[in-house]
Amino acid sequence: MLTATQDERSEGTPLRPVVTHVIRQHAEQAAFFWAQRDTLLMADPPDLPVIAGVDGRLEANLDGLRIAGPAAWPFVVAAYEDFAEKGELFLYTWLAIEQSNGRRLAEAVEFGRQSGDEARGLIGALAWHKPQTIAAEVRDWIGAHDAFKRFLGVSACLGHGVDPKQMLARLVRDPDARVRAGSLRLAGELRRADLADELKAALDDSDEKARFWAAWALTELGSGDLASGELRKVAVGGGPDALTALRAAVKAAPDKDVRAWMGELLKSAQTASLAVRGAGMLGDRTVLHWLVHQMRQPALAVAAGAAFQDLFPEARKDDTLFSVEPEVLGEAFALYFDDMPPSLPIASRIKDWAKGSGL
Repeated sequence: MLTATQDERSEGTPLRPVVTHVIRQHAEQAAFFWAQRDTLLMADPPDLPVIAGVDGRLEANLDGLRIAGPAAWPFVVAAYEDFAEKGELFLYTWLAIEQSNGRRLAEAVEFGRQSGDEARGLIGALAWHKPQTIAAEVRDWIGAHDAFKRFLGVSACLGHGVDPKQMLARLVRDPDARVRAGSLRLAGELRRADLADELKAALDDSDEKARFWAAWALTELGSGDLASGELRKVAVGGGPDALTALRAAVKAAPDKDVRAWMGELLKSAQTASLAVRGAGMLGDRTVLHWLVHQMRQPALAVAAGAAFQDLFPEARKDDTLFSVEPEVLGEAFALYFDDMPPSLPIASRIKDWAKGSGL
């Protein structure tokens, strides 16, 4: 049986012959597929079967890097130096954890601290690994003096649905706004009813994100009557949490009240698309005929298409129902989107699809 020497175990020295261009390709593709996966998850609504396919290709490339062992590091470092984006940060962090490389993990934490995207790649790597693999680091981070490390600890708990128990009561009052927001969200994810008073108090937080996640968490606990106002404000505001807020606002109030609110939103050109999008969150398939009409309006087509996919996920199997081609969508859409429309529903085809499906 062969035993590796200390030198052979050192970073960058292969334990077995490797093909450098293959390792480089694994590193580049793993970074690409994770970034693609992250972007797909932000779609409205996300196409989960497509994401599952990307996951399989990502894992295949990660397996290649596992086999390469320490010899993968020069290629992972080079990838990050050439293109320091979320996919490359995911890969850097993932490999550091995979190989229990404390020095490289410390570097990844500092890269994440400097990134302008909430350290998405770093947090994604924490979520990809099994909870027991990162447990020791998360325990250290969640009680650290460093606010960024506390944020990472809370984010890891969110990624795995792990309850930090009594520590969460302190974290929802953390001095750092980012830590508070993540902890309030975690309290909602875990249905921590014992923290209801803390969540109510956080509705007056000085930080907008903390107020939003407190409202969202209260809705998860069944206290949406307290949260509706904040959720509707965030939904109308149009920021990155707008759709999450809209979905929570639909859940927070009685159906009659929600429909009345959406009726008011429809009266304004600035908020009409929000009402159309919200129609897909009500779960009422009888609005299909009305949605088809909204698809004919360029300003509402994106929202109508997303609402349709929410209500009829089975329609994703038919790839003829949406198009990015101006000549297919029509002149009005070409003008509105400057000849570069996103994937939009084709109203006539969806109408025919509905008839053919007995709807």
